[in-house]
Amino acid sequence: MQYKLEDEYIELFKLLKVLDLVDTGAQAKMIVADGYVKRGDEIETRKRAKIRAGETLVVGDDVTIEVV
Repeated sequence: MQYKLEDEYIELFKLLKVLDLVDTGAQAKMIVADGYVKRGDEIETRKRAKIRAGETLVVGDDVTIEVV
């Protein structure tokens, strides 16, 4: 899955919401806080982490997001 970044960055929990991977912002924050999101090779637990173009995220075991 790809996401075309319109601004300089998008906060991680907002990205999950925009891509309809969750129903609410609260669900997105829980997924991040519980360690289900990998940013590069590391687990990302900061809900408001600034995601920029060129990054790849993995949510759970099956959803890969390329930010372009």
